[in-house]
Amino acid sequence: MNIRHPAVAGRFYQKSPAQLKTQLEAWLSPVQPIETTPLAAIPSDHAVDPHLPTANAIRALIVPHAGYIFSGRVAAKAYQALLDVADTIKHVILIGPSHRYFFQGCALPTAEQFSSPLGNVTLNTQTIATLSEIEDFELSEQAHALEHSLEVQLPFLQTVLSNFSLLPILTSNVSPAKLAKLIDPLWQSNDTLLVVSSDLSHFHPYHKAQRIDRNTCHLIEHFEPTLTPEQACGSTGINTLLLLAKQRGYQLTRLALNNSGDTAGDKEKVVGYVSYLISNTE
Repeated sequence: MNIRHPAVAGRFYQKSPAQLKTQLEAWLSPVQPIETTPLAAIPSDHAVDPHLPTANAIRALIVPHAGYIFSGRVAAKAYQALLDVADTIKHVILIGPSHRYFFQGCALPTAEQFSSPLGNVTLNTQTIATLSEIEDFELSEQAHALEHSLEVQLPFLQTVLSNFSLLPILTSNVSPAKLAKLIDPLWQSNDTLLVVSSDLSHFHPYHKAQRIDRNTCHLIEHFEPTLTPEQACGSTGINTLLLLAKQRGYQLTRLALNNSGDTAGDKEKVVGYVSYLISNTE
């Protein structure tokens, strides 16, 4: 069986299964309340409801993908919300940016499983095969081999969900509108969760980064699919999600916003992190 083995275990997150499991279970513990963004911090003309949506209404997440010491707790805020629906989610579409390679369209893996220290995740090989026949998708073992943006989400998904298949998609030079059209039919059933992996701004001084990231959140919360890679390295995935969420009348809930200067880095050059829930309002 063709397995994509971990590339950043021991660097971005714990390589030891026991230590990794202990860390994630502590962050995901339901006894720890999720702190949503106060209304006062959000533009008054488009305030996000600070109350979490009912569990069965959650359709998507936006989560960061830096090393866990920097962004793990922010990501955990979103994954924690899935605990009550673990048994209902059977499929995950995971979208993240390619950091190492530039290519036209999107890259799909050639592997049948993705591995992490917590075990293997089965890929949706049937859908991968179907998508690989479409012009904007290509099979690329190389693009996926060392990429961290998708890999760092695996331990969270494995800890929270009971049993699921994974459709991993790396984006490069592709239109969000085109990707949204291709993703839309795959993301219809309530048993399919869409996860967009993205950090925010990179390497600005602390207070400048805060201003940039607040503006980026303003655009996200107004469903404006105009983000650039300078605002969010996974801007293609976020813009794709915003197009679909607006079209479907979904709501956004911001759960956490900070940067590496708040966690484990200095304040000279920081990276921003945010987590969101996207839910059906019905």
